[in-house]
Amino acid sequence: MKVAMVAHHYPHAAHRAEFIARVHQVAEAFRGTSGCLSADCWESADAVVSIVQWESEEASATSFAAVMSAGLDLAFDERESRPREIVRLAAC
Repeated sequence: MKVAMVAHHYPHAAHRAEFIARVHQVAEAFRGTSGCLSADCWESADAVVSIVQWESEEASATSFAAVMSAGLDLAFDERESRPREIVRLAAC
């Protein structure tokens, strides 16, 4: 069963361009993992939204492990104005 993650990030205006670049790097890393169907970066007036889709929950877990060990900047810190909102989805 396909699964997905939608994450809303809220970078401070001074860090928005840098944050978008970071999300693009992470999306590229996700796309390079087995079972990742898509990984994209979107934006709205107040948020940067990352959307990733995998072929299965197992592929998601494996993909996350690979991205976490890749040394990318994934940390939530003072560059963001509020906590991230992350929704996990499963195809029905």
